[in-house]
Amino acid sequence: MSDPGAVGPPPASGPVGGAPERLRGGVLGMADIAAATMANVGPAMSFFFGFAFLATTAGVASPLTIAAAGVAVALLGNTLAEFSRAHPSAGSFITFVGKTFGPVSAVTTALLAGLGYIIAMASVIAISGGFVQITLHHYTGVDLPWILWTLLLTGLAVVLMLRGIVVSTKWAGYFFGVEMLVLVVVSVATLVEHRGSLSAAPFLPGHIRHGLSGLAAGFPLAVYLFIGWENSAALAEETANPRRNVGRAVFSSVAIMTVSYILFSYATVTGFDYDTARLGDSPIPFIDVAHHALGALAFVAYLGGLTSTLGVLIAGINSQARLVFNAGREGLLPSFFGYVHPTRRTPTNAIVTFTVTALLIIGGWGLGHLLGSAGGPMDPVVFFTESSSLGAILILLVYLASNIALPLYYRRYRPQEFRTVRHLVLPAIGALAILVPLYYLAKPGQPAPYSWFPYAAVAALLGSVGYATLLVRRDPTLAERVGSVVADAE
Repeated sequence: MSDPGAVGPPPASGPVGGAPERLRGGVLGMADIAAATMANVGPAMSFFFGFAFLATTAGVASPLTIAAAGVAVALLGNTLAEFSRAHPSAGSFITFVGKTFGPVSAVTTALLAGLGYIIAMASVIAISGGFVQITLHHYTGVDLPWILWTLLLTGLAVVLMLRGIVVSTKWAGYFFGVEMLVLVVVSVATLVEHRGSLSAAPFLPGHIRHGLSGLAAGFPLAVYLFIGWENSAALAEETANPRRNVGRAVFSSVAIMTVSYILFSYATVTGFDYDTARLGDSPIPFIDVAHHALGALAFVAYLGGLTSTLGVLIAGINSQARLVFNAGREGLLPSFFGYVHPTRRTPTNAIVTFTVTALLIIGGWGLGHLLGSAGGPMDPVVFFTESSSLGAILILLVYLASNIALPLYYRRYRPQEFRTVRHLVLPAIGALAILVPLYYLAKPGQPAPYSWFPYAAVAALLGSVGYATLLVRRDPTLAERVGSVVADAE
C-alpha cells in the first residue's frame, strides 16, 4: 500500500540499492502489541522503585497525580496514533519527525531516541539482576553480586528475542499477566484489610502536598511510570492492519495502566495509613504492604517484580532496537543495523548492539562509582533512578518534537484529513504537558549527578544535529529514504 506522505523510491537495506530488508509482516494482532506495550511499561518494576519518591513529592494525593499523568500520556498517545494511522513504520518517532522536518531532523531524532532508550533500558537491565539479588537475599540469605543475575537474565531475554517476534512477544505477555495478577491481588487484599479506614483523601486536590507546585513536581515522576507506552508503534511492520491496531493498542494500554496505577497507589497509601513520610522511607513500599496484607504469601509480590523485569527486558529491547534497525535500514545510521535474519526475520544486529551498549553503559557508570569520591560499588536501585532520569530527558525531547510535528505533517501531506482538535489542539496540549517534566528534570539546583544531566542532554542534542548536518550534506538522497518503508506496504 502506498502512502501519500512517502517521498521517493523504496530504500535499500541501508544506503545502497536493492529491495529494503523487511521484518515478518502481519504476525501480531492488536492484543499482542497491547500486551507487549504494557509489558514494556512494566507496572510492577516501575511502581516498586518509583512510587516512594512520588508519594514523598506529591503527598497523600499521589493517586490524583498519576491520574493527571495518565491524561497527559493519552494526549501523547493521540499523536502516536494519528501518525501511525497515516504512516505506520518501525521507525516510529524517527520516521514521524523526519517526514515532517526533513532528513537532518530524522538523523537527529534517530540518535537522540536511540541513545535515550539505551540509557533508559540500561536502568531496567541493571535492576533485573538487582531485584533477583534482593529477593534471594531476603529469602535465603544468599548474596551473589547482582551483575551476575543481570548478565544471565539479559542473555536469556536476547535469546528469546532472536528466536522471533512472535515467541518473544508471547513470553513478554505471559510475564505481564503474572505481574498484573500479583499487583491486583496484593492491592485488593490491602484494601479489604483496611476497609474500615478507607478515605477519599488521595483523590482530593487539597491533599496534594504544596498544591499545584507539588502536583507539578510529582508530575514527571508519575509520567515516568508510563514510559514504554509507545512500544506498539515500533512493532507496526509486524502487526496486522497497523493503521488501525497501533492506535487501539496505544489507547487501551494507557487506559489500563492509568486505572491500574491508581488502584496500586491508592492501596499503597492506604496500607501505610496515609503516612507518606513513613512510606517514603521504605525502599519498596509495595513489598512492605504485601508483607502486611499477605504475611508468608508476600513472596508473590517478589514474583511479580521478577516477572515484570523480564517482561520489560524483552518488550523494551524488542521495540526500541527496531527504531535503531529502521534507522540503519534507511541509512540514517550505519547499514549494519539494518540487517534482518534471513529465516526468523528479526533485526539481529540492532538487538545485540542495543543490548551490549546498554551493558557497557552500566559498566562505565559502575566504574565511575568506584573511582568517584565515595569510592564504593554501584547500587542497582540508585542506578535505576539515575539512568532512567537521564534517558527520560532525551526521550521527552523526542516526544516534544513529535507533538510539534503532527499538525505540520497533516497540513502538508494530508490536508483533506486535517482536524483541528485531533491534529492541532491535542498535540499542542501534549507539548505543553511534556514541558512540565522536562523543566523539573532539567531545573538547576539538583544534586549530582542529576545536576549535570541537562548539560549532557544538550551536548547530545548539539552533537546529533552536527552529525546529522554533515551526513545529509554527504548523502543528499537521505531525504528520499526517510520513512519510505511503510509498515503495511506490499
